[in-house]
Amino acid sequence: MAPLRSGAQGLSPVTLCCVTLAVWLCCGAHTEASVLNLKRFIGCAVREFTFLARKPGCSGLHITTDACWGRCETWEKPVLDPPFIESHQRVCTYNETRLETVQLPNCSADVDPSYTYPVALRCDCGVCLTSTTECITSV
Repeated sequence: MAPLRSGAQGLSPVTLCCVTLAVWLCCGAHTEASVLNLKRFIGCAVREFTFLARKPGCSGLHITTDACWGRCETWEKPVLDPPFIESHQRVCTYNETRLETVQLPNCSADVDPSYTYPVALRCDCGVCLTSTTECITSV
């Protein structure tokens, strides 16, 4: 008896089921491995990020862009002289960006619908610059 044929490729239902299962297992394992790698990742990289762009007088718009993400090497050690601590603190920050502008929906007649945001092209571990990054400073 000839095997049952399914679809244009002529795969049997059993073969199709096995291929589907294999793809699902590979993708599931890959996703889990990616999550584990991100938890252990030390460094700075460009990563896709979605946020809600808002402006008074307009409706919000979900935007997907590239942003900097990561963890950088940081250390502190006590020293005998004031301020009694020596620190090396770097943050994952933008090294190169380009600006993109979108039009927000449903804006009031007196509101400019333009919304400009940065797109990360390159990110690096570096000193925190308040001109481009929100920094936590020493007290």
